[in-house]
Amino acid sequence: RNSEVDGQMAENLLHEAGVTVNKNSVPNDPRPPMVTSGVRIGTAALATRGFGDEQFLEVADIIAHALIPGADLPALKARVRVLTEAFPLYDGLETR
Repeated sequence: RNSEVDGQMAENLLHEAGVTVNKNSVPNDPRPPMVTSGVRIGTAALATRGFGDEQFLEVADIIAHALIPGADLPALKARVRVLTEAFPLYDGLETR
């Protein structure tokens, strides 16, 4: 809540970096519902891909860096692409 980055901003920045989250209210959220103070991060899809501790730490690092003002979002998106190519949803799936 004390961050200048609100839930909507975080959702948009992370989307540009290739990470899907959704803005979400937190208890006693002072911000309006269309903005929010938090985000929801689903990890089930990553676990389904076979992500382990190392990959989850990489995702956490990507998220943390994406929320820093002036972040190099294309470089972060490239890191996301490396992860998704190493852990495809299913064999034979090609990414664009």
